[in-house]
Formats: sequence, C-alpha cells, structure tokens
Amino acid sequence: MFGLALRTLRFRAATFAAAFLSMFLGASIIMTFGSMFDTALLGGASSAGTETMVTMASVVGGWGLLLVVFAVASTLTLSIRQRAEEVALLKSVGATPGQIRRMVVGEAAVLSVAASALAVVPGLFAGRGLLEMLISTEQVNADVSYVFGPLAVAMGMGITVVSSIGAASLAVRRASRMRVTESLADAAVDPGRMSKKRIAGAVAFLLLGLNLAIVTATAMRAEGSDAMQTAGQSSIWAAIGMAFLGPFAIRRVVALLAGPLQLLGGVTGYLAVCNLRQRTGQMASALTPIVLFTAIATGTLYMQSTENAALAAAGLAKGLEQKNIETLNFVVIGMIVVFTAIMLVNTLLAATAYRGREFAQQRLAGSTRRQVIAMVGLESAVLTVTGVLLGSIASLFTIAPYASVRLDSALPDGGPLIWVGVTVLAVVLTLGTALGTARRSVRTPAVEAVAV
Repeated sequence: MFGLALRTLRFRAATFAAAFLSMFLGASIIMTFGSMFDTALLGGASSAGTETMVTMASVVGGWGLLLVVFAVASTLTLSIRQRAEEVALLKSVGATPGQIRRMVVGEAAVLSVAASALAVVPGLFAGRGLLEMLISTEQVNADVSYVFGPLAVAMGMGITVVSSIGAASLAVRRASRMRVTESLADAAVDPGRMSKKRIAGAVAFLLLGLNLAIVTATAMRAEGSDAMQTAGQSSIWAAIGMAFLGPFAIRRVVALLAGPLQLLGGVTGYLAVCNLRQRTGQMASALTPIVLFTAIATGTLYMQSTENAALAAAGLAKGLEQKNIETLNFVVIGMIVVFTAIMLVNTLLAATAYRGREFAQQRLAGSTRRQVIAMVGLESAVLTVTGVLLGSIASLFTIAPYASVRLDSALPDGGPLIWVGVTVLAVVLTLGTALGTARRSVRTPAVEAVAV
C-alpha cells in the first residue's frame, strides 16, 4: 500500500497540493519562531533579549502551532472526502480498511517530510527577518548573532510530520470503515452530519475559550497589559470550536437564506442551495480558514487598539515592555493574516477545482457558463456570511473581557472600521478565489471535462 501511495502522489499531484502547501507553510512558521529559541540560547543575547525571544517563540509559536495542526487536519479531511469514490473502488477490489489507512497515512508521511524539508530555507530567512525587526525596535541587543539550529529544524520537521500523520489517521478512519455502498453514497451526497466526536470537540474548545475569557475578566483584572496572555488565546480556542460547528452553521444559514436565494437567483439560486445542502461537509472544510481569519485578526486588532487607548487614558508613553507587546501582537496579526489568507485561497482552490466535472455535467444538462459561475458566487457568499458570523462571535471572547479590564467598558476602542476592514478582506479573498477558479474550470469544453 505504501507503493500505491507513492504512485497516487505522483499521478494525482493536484489533489494533494492543498495539503502539501498547508504543511509547507506550517513548517516554515514553526521553524521561524523555533529559531528564536536557538538564537536566545546560542546567539549571545542579553538577559532582556533572551526573555523577549523566548516569549515570542513560546507565545506566537504556540499559537501558530495550534493553527498549523488544525489547518493540516482540515485540508487532509477535505482531500479524503473528495476521494470517497476512489476509496470505494479500492474496497470493491478487495482492499481492507487497514490497507486503506496505511495508504493514506503513507501519503501524508511522504508529503510532510518533503514539505518540512523544503521549509528549511524560508524558515531560515524569515527567522532572520524576525530577529532584525526585534533589533530595530530595540527589544534585542544589536550584537546578537542569528542562529538557525537544531531546535528550529527538529520542531518544524517533527511537529509537521507527527501532526500530519495523526491528522491523516483520524481523517481516514470514517472512510475506511464504511461499506462499499455507503462510500459511494457518501461520495454522491455529503450532508456533513456532525458526529459525536465533532460535537464534543466543539464544546471542549468553546469551553476553553470561555474559561480564558472569564480568567481575563476576573483574575487578570489588576494585571494590566499582562491580561493579553489569556485574552489573546481565548479567541483562538473559540474560533476552532466555531469551526467544528461549521456543518451545523451552514445548514442553519442555508435554511434562513434558501427562500431569498431561490427567489432572487432563480435557477442559479436553486442550484446553489442544493449544493450547499448536499456538500455540507466539503463546504465546512472551506469555511474553517474564514472563521480563523475573521476571529483572530479582529480579536487581536481590537485588543491592541484597546491597549493603546488604555495607555493614552493613563497618560503613559509606550515603554520597552509596551513596544514589545505591540510588536508581538502585530507579528501575530501578520502571521495570522498571511497564513489564514493563503490557506483560505488554497482550500477554496482545491474545493472549487475538484468540481470541474460537476460543472461540466451541469452545462451538459442545460446550464450556461454564466449560471455556473453565478452559482459558485452565491455559494461563496453564503460561506463568507457564515464564516464572518462565526468568526465575529469568537472574537468577542477576546474583545469583551479585555475591554472590561483595560477600559472598564463592554466596548473596545477602534470603532467599527476594524471589523469592516477584516470582513471586506475576507469577502475579497473568498469570492475572488472561488469565482476565479470557477471561470478557469468552465473554459474547458464540457465533454472533455466530463471525460477526465
């Protein structure tokens, strides 16, 4: 089965592109912040500089690690859902569940090793750039030497490989246990029913976010800017919990918008509603990066804006510690924006490009190219509304407690423009990617696309 895994990777490279890119980016991020550990230990930094680098590597690297593992699991799950027919075919010719699991895990292992090896170079240069930024803001002494050593490489490769193999093992369990007829039915109609494990995961992550929000509003009330340590994490945990609820949220939003979509969109609206209802599981995978992007970017930006307002109200200038915190937050924002934006584009490309045969069948049945593109646009609009809604709710786990601690107010500083800016960027990324991919797909003659 390992040999079959290698041949599958060779001949179906496009299918695995999304998972490979998530592993590559994830390993690059982990190595970037892991190099701060190496530099702190071996680069001759002062005690203050060492503390700054260790704090950044621990806090930002920890948040990045959490997002990377979740993103890898999400893209692998999408890939396996798209291969339901292939899995059913393998079972019909005698493949056992254990063989299928070994094949999928073998694919993930090969991808993760290759991705993490290629991530060494960008991780090295990104880490150097991060150190130069810390030196330029006087948070690290200028004579420190940059070290990209064993900790960075071991963390990046080890975590990426282990998390990828673990995610693949979990993602393939359901598919490998199904009977052939069940696999074929699941490939044709994917309603995305939420399993008990998914519900339990959603509850667990939401409770973790709620717990940190309560700690921020109570135990951290007298700690000043140190409350960021708990407030910042709460929206990340809550966003992951909300992402677990993706299938449920999509079904609820579709139920609310089905009437208007079909009334205003006609045949196009009807097709969009049908696809959203029958492909909820795959749509939920595309929803995940929208939720993460909205929640973490919105929560972190409002938290920093609130901190700046609190310092101004107290008549305090930004000291080294405040500059350290602000830099840390903007590094988080930059990392989150870049990573989740790329993952959003990556996931939507994979999800939409895979549907080329479906689009061709619709055109052979009478739909025009314009109707197919409009259908994808409506589906993407529903995903964006759902993702921004869930992400905005998750961001409140950070915004409200921190505003109450630093400003004695339920409202943060910054006004609505921050939320509007994040939402507009989410809309542009989602619609731009989905519509662009759909346009490229429908350029292929329908007869040729169906034959692929």
